[in-house]
Amino acid sequence: MRLRRYKIKYRQIRTIFISHLHGDHVFGLPGLLSTLSMLDRTEPLDIFGPPYMEDWLAGQLKYFTPLGFPLIFHTLTGKEPELIYEDKRMTVTCFPLNHRIPTWGYLFREKAGLLNIRKDMIDFYNIPLCNIPAIKAGADFLTDEGMTVPNERLTLPPKASRSYAYCADTMYMEQLPQMISNVDLLYHEATYGNEGKKRAKETFHSTAEEAAKIAYTANVGKLVIGHFSARYKDIIPLLEEARSIFPNTEAAEDGMVFEVERKTVFS
Repeated sequence: MRLRRYKIKYRQIRTIFISHLHGDHVFGLPGLLSTLSMLDRTEPLDIFGPPYMEDWLAGQLKYFTPLGFPLIFHTLTGKEPELIYEDKRMTVTCFPLNHRIPTWGYLFREKAGLLNIRKDMIDFYNIPLCNIPAIKAGADFLTDEGMTVPNERLTLPPKASRSYAYCADTMYMEQLPQMISNVDLLYHEATYGNEGKKRAKETFHSTAEEAAKIAYTANVGKLVIGHFSARYKDIIPLLEEARSIFPNTEAAEDGMVFEVERKTVFS
């Protein structure tokens, strides 16, 4: 229902990343898979997640009509950050968090794009179209007269790539900033305010202030806090607590869209 409401196209979903096996993070998965099957999906779906996820999901799907597409499970077990996914546009790294059960966060990085060729240089040097892909990839250009034109003269730098870190349920981790250093956008749970700091520690959650400390130490571009306890009818105090340490903080709401401001080129 949420996917439909926010006009996310089902057929564009190729990979699903699950942080941990608590109900608010996985109970929607069987329904989504059933819907995809009813829409006649046939291409495989990759699912990354914690141990026992495959067993749990198999139990949920046991009495369903068999899915019309294969599920490919990737079980996370490492205790250090690990590259788990890569395609031509991006990489995904998982890293362990500190919650009551095995839990992982995810870091999504765009790959650096190709160089941008200057249109005025194409005309000036009469560069054939067949040479443009090589120049965008970094090659120099050899004119008909035998002169080598350096690539720096022909191109402009690519747009800086973007990065996003997702840190779901976790208590405060001093080592976390080094795993997500300089990301453009960070989502970090903020279940409680300062008055709930003891409860946060008992339940392996974080406060808004602790999320802001992570963002500040990691030098991120923007912080989005969420996963607020139902006890808070007004989340403004939590937002203010976070902003007192990290001003560029927003409180997550369903359907929000953030324009990720590029700040770093990753290669």
